[in-house]
Amino acid sequence: MLLFRSEDHVITWLAGRAPGATIPVTKLAELANAWWGDRLAADWRPHTREQNQAILDGLGLTGAFWRLGVGPRPTYTLRPVGRARSAHRVDRVAALAVYA
Repeated sequence: MLLFRSEDHVITWLAGRAPGATIPVTKLAELANAWWGDRLAADWRPHTREQNQAILDGLGLTGAFWRLGVGPRPTYTLRPVGRARSAHRVDRVAALAVYA
């Protein structure tokens, strides 16, 4: 996950590369609350894949990036930017860009 100051900053950073997924930080906070909000409950049980998918769908996080357990996981290669020395292969979670 990468954090940016604006959606325009994301576009500049991508420099023509295809993004994984881009959401505002407010949506990330909603996701964190929905995903982990019941974690401290005495009767907590891990969510099923179906329950987690319902959380994503309920927040409007739809499309291939947000599908759990469907098909192969896409991977992305982040190219070196600035002083970076090597490219890094990341999974789709790491390719999430969040902006304020």
